[in-house]
Order: sequence, then structure tokens, then C-alpha cells
Amino acid sequence: MSKIGMKNPVVEMDGDEMTRVLWQWIKEDLLCPYVDLKTEYYDLGLVNRDQTDDQVTIDAANANKKYKVGVKCATITPNAQRVEEYHLKQMWKSPNGTIRRILDGTVFRAPILAKGITPYVPGWTKPIVLARHAYGDVYSGVETWAQRGQKAYLVVEDEQGNVQEKLLIQDFQKGDGIVQSMHNMDTSIASFARSCFNYALDLKMPLWFATKDTISKKYDHRFKDIFAEIFEKEYKEKFEAAGIEYMYTLIDDAVARVMRSNGGILWACKNYDGDVMSDMVATAYGSLGLMTSVLVSPDGNYEFEAAHGTVTRHYYKHLRGEETSTNSVATIFAWTGALAKRGELDDTPQLVEFAKKLERATIRTIEEGEMTGDLIPLFNAQGITPKKLDSRAFLKAVAKRLENE
Repeated sequence: MSKIGMKNPVVEMDGDEMTRVLWQWIKEDLLCPYVDLKTEYYDLGLVNRDQTDDQVTIDAANANKKYKVGVKCATITPNAQRVEEYHLKQMWKSPNGTIRRILDGTVFRAPILAKGITPYVPGWTKPIVLARHAYGDVYSGVETWAQRGQKAYLVVEDEQGNVQEKLLIQDFQKGDGIVQSMHNMDTSIASFARSCFNYALDLKMPLWFATKDTISKKYDHRFKDIFAEIFEKEYKEKFEAAGIEYMYTLIDDAVARVMRSNGGILWACKNYDGDVMSDMVATAYGSLGLMTSVLVSPDGNYEFEAAHGTVTRHYYKHLRGEETSTNSVATIFAWTGALAKRGELDDTPQLVEFAKKLERATIRTIEEGEMTGDLIPLFNAQGITPKKLDSRAFLKAVAKRLENE
């Protein structure tokens, strides 16, 4: 049988540790037998990022802008321990943060639902989609140490270098400490708002947006104001026609409301809030391995990735020659999302249909009782005893069902 062709490439961003191993297996077992896979490859593994002084990450992001669709493997964001372990030149910033800054998009994450996997929050009968602003905040922050007796200021200058405002952050006269600054841009916040409003209309879901403007009276309040202005001018009538609501509330109130809800909500969060809450929502639905993630920019760029990390513990077991049972579902769905979007943009319906078939085969594998070890404690379906498969065996089980789709 001839393979499905691709008109344009997907930007492929390889990653680290166990997810890098799964990445290759997914291509070998589930993609290349059926698709004449066309990609522009970038190695975002930590070793190559260090060797290229992280230029490879910038190049990959710019390629994503050129070709409109990218798919990214999980990568390591190094801490001090990783710098020593990998003998790095420096503590490189998050590659996700770099890519998001260049693409200036919004990250949308949604649970992958399978019958038999019951959420830890039993009231969540519908999916909660989390929208995360993908620019600025601590991910582009500037931080340093301060010694006793030093003072830290927030200084704003005009174009000629004249000081317009100088605010004392802290006088460290009582001892050493730390200081951090962060920023955002009105244009990025506006893009975030429009992406969220448009996505809510596409999904026919109510949109909740939350910050902490009672404490952050300028920074967070600016988010609140821009969302409100854009909604009133551009989206209020569209939301009314669609029968959905837009609500702003404080982040702590939003958490309480979400926990009491039945789901069926698009929950928009600032960058750090979204980072934390998306993991909470994913885990509450069952597993970080059952969560889609896509970065969408206002000018039509898409970058698909898994929402979880590089599964370090399994990687070192794999290096010792031991079997692992690593959940690859989110990485499979990163590929299917990218291929479906590539097919949609290039008017290649066969590619879109293949991606949907692969998703159905993956879900059916779990629903029929074959899964990785992390899902076994979560699975409960009458008449089915779950069977634990190792990492490669799970992919082979998906491939078997894909043949019958």
C-alpha cells in the first residue's frame, strides 16, 4: 500500500531522555509505515543546545514560523544539578519559553479522555481546557542575588536614557536576599485574549480568566483591563449569540469554582499560573501522559508537544537495559495534532484522516485494557482486567489496532 504523501514539512524538534527514545519508536512503529514523513529536523536535546549555545532552539522556532506547523519532544530545562550532570556551559533557559516568546502564542491543553480512566475529581464529567499565556512573566524574568547592605530598584528610562521612574524594591540592610523582575507586553496580552475568545467560540465553551489584580494592581490589572476592553468591543455579541459567557475572577476563586464544576470550561491563565494549573488539571483527569498541548500564535503558527517532562527515572532504567512502561500517549497525540494541522493547511485530507485513525487506535488500546503501568491503578471497566505493557509493546498494540481502523 502506498504511503500518504505530505506537501510541506512539519518542523520536528527532538528532545531528551526517555521521551527521546519514545520519539524514535513512535516514528518507526506508527508513522513511517503509513506516511511519507517529511520533516525539517532540529535536535533540541540538552547536549546539542549546549554545543550550539542554544541557537538551535531559536532556529527551530523560526522554522516553525516559516512552515506554520511544528511538533516538539519533551526537553530538559536545566537546574544546577543538570548543569553538573551534563557539564553544561551555563544554565540554559527553558526551550519552551524561548519558542513561546518567538512565536508569541497561547498554549491550549486539554485532557485525552478514555473510557475506564476515571478522574480523581469525580464531578469532572466534561473536559477542562486550559489556556496558558505563553509570553513573559518569570520565564523571561531577570533575577540576581543581593548582598547585605545593597539596594535593589526598578528603574524605567526613556529613549534617551533619562530616568523616568525609580522604585525601591528592597533595602537589604538586614541580610542577603534575592530579587527578580518580569515584564509583559500589551500586544502579547491582546493576542492572548483574542486567542482565548476565538478558541472559546470554536469549542462553544464558557471562558473564565483569572489573575490576582487585588495584589498586583498594575501588572495583573493590565491583563484584566485588556481582556475586558477586547471582549466588550469585539466579542460580547458573538458570545451572546453562541450562548456562552466570559467571566473574570481572582485566581483563588477560579480554583475553587473549577473544583466544584462539572468541567466543560476554557480556563485562561497567565504564564506561571497556567504552567502549574495545567499539571494539576492533567493529573486530576488521570495522568500527565493523557494531556494534549498546542501553542497557537495569532498569525497562524502551531507547535504541538506533550505536556509532561522527559521521564528521567525511566530513562536511566532504559540505559541499564531494564524494561520500562512509559506512557507515550501525549507524545503520540503531539504527532497526530501536527500531522492533522499540516493536512488541514495543505488540503491533504488523507493525512488528517490518518491522524484521527491513529488517535482512535491509541484510545481503543487503553479502553480494551492494554496500557502502560501508570494507567493501571486508574483503570476500572466492567469485565476488563487491565494488562500492563512495556513501552515498546504498547506502541505495537496501538499499531495492531491502527491496521484495523
